[in-house]
Amino acid sequence: MKVLHILDHSIPLHSGYTFRTAAILREQRRLGWDTHHLTSPKQGDTSSAVDQVDGLFFHRTVPPAARLPVLRELAQMRATETRLEALVRELRPDILHAHSPVLNAVPALRVGRRLGVPVVYEVRAFWEDAAVDHGTTTEGSLRYQLTRALETWALKRADHVTCICEGLRQDIAGRGVPAERITVIPNAVDVDAFAYCESPDPALRTQLGLDDVEVLGFVGSFYAYEGLDLALEAFARLHIERPALKLLLVGGGPQEAALRTQARQLGVEGSIVFTGRVPNAEVQRYYNLIDLLIYARHPMRLTELVTPLKPLEAMAQGKLFVASDVGGHRELIRHGETGTLFAAGSADALVAAIEGVLDRRENWPAMRRAARTFVEQVRNWPRSVEGYRAAYERLCAKNGSHP
Repeated sequence: MKVLHILDHSIPLHSGYTFRTAAILREQRRLGWDTHHLTSPKQGDTSSAVDQVDGLFFHRTVPPAARLPVLRELAQMRATETRLEALVRELRPDILHAHSPVLNAVPALRVGRRLGVPVVYEVRAFWEDAAVDHGTTTEGSLRYQLTRALETWALKRADHVTCICEGLRQDIAGRGVPAERITVIPNAVDVDAFAYCESPDPALRTQLGLDDVEVLGFVGSFYAYEGLDLALEAFARLHIERPALKLLLVGGGPQEAALRTQARQLGVEGSIVFTGRVPNAEVQRYYNLIDLLIYARHPMRLTELVTPLKPLEAMAQGKLFVASDVGGHRELIRHGETGTLFAAGSADALVAAIEGVLDRRENWPAMRRAARTFVEQVRNWPRSVEGYRAAYERLCAKNGSHP
C-alpha cells in the first residue's frame, strides 16, 4: 500500500505537529506501508526539492511570492496542487492523506478527483480556531465563517476523515459527515523515547539556580491558549507562603515578552527561570528538574476540542502534573489517578491543585505508575496508527487497488 502524505510542515522544524507526523510515518513504515511525504509552502524556504531528515524523505514545495492575506493562501494552495499532481503522476499512490489545515485538503481533493485517487483528510485542529487564538480573527467574524465553510466543504468531500480526539469527531459529525467515515487516531507517545523517573542532572540544576528548591514548570511553546499567564498568577500567590518555590519555563513563543513583563509586575521575576528554546535532544534533562508540571490551558473552542501531546509525554516520564479541566485534557487525564485536574481559568483552583499535590507526597509513586501504565497500554503509537488500517484497506478495495 502506497500512501502520499500532504503536510503543512515537517521535521527538522520542531512542533507538536511535526513530532506527531514523524511518529505516524515511522510506525506506518514499520507496518510495511510505502509512505511518501510532501510539505506545503509553509515549510519555508528549502535548499532542495527533496530533503532527508532522520531517515524520512520529504518532497518540498517552493513558497509563492504572494504575501497579502487571501491571495497568499490561494497561491499556497495552487503551488501545493501543482507539486502534488506531479508527484501523484510519478509515484502513483493508492491513497492521498492530507493533514490539516484545510489549505492541504483542498489541493489533495482537487488532484484526487482529477486523477482518481481516494483522499483521507486528517484534522488535528480547525484553522479558524487557531486563528482566533493567534489574534488574526475573532470567532463569528466573516473570515471565521468563510474558513469554517471551506473546512466543512472539504470534510464532506473527503473519502474518509480522521481526527486526533473525540471532541473533534463530534464536531465533524455535527457538520454532516457520516459516522462511518470518521476515525479517531488519538495522540500518543513513543514510550521508549522517554526515561521514567530519571534523576535530575546536578550540574544543570546548579547552573539554573534550582538547588534545594521545589520546582514547578512548563515545557513547550508559549501560546496564549496555554494559560501561562494564569500559571504565573498562581505562582506569585504560592510564593508568598513557599518562598523556596521556583518556576521553570522551558521554550519560547509569542507570549514570552508578555510573560516576562508579568513576572516583573508580580515581583517574582527572581524566582522564575526562562531557559529559552532548547535542543530537542536536551529536553529530557529539563523535564527531570521539574517536580510538578502545570498545564493551565484556557477554556476556548480550541482547547475544548483538541487533545495536546504534552500531558502524555509527562505520563511517559512518570511526571506529576496539574491540568485545567478543558475538554482536551479531560479526554486524556484520569483525575486523581494519572494527573490532577482543576477548574479552567481559576487561579484559586490552580493554587489549590498545586498545593494539594505538593502536600501529598505519599500519593506520588502510585500516580506515577498509573500514568506510565496508561501510555504503555493505551496511548502508544503502534496502537494508534493501527487505526488507519481499516479505512486505508476499504478505500484501496473500493478503488480497485491492493493494500
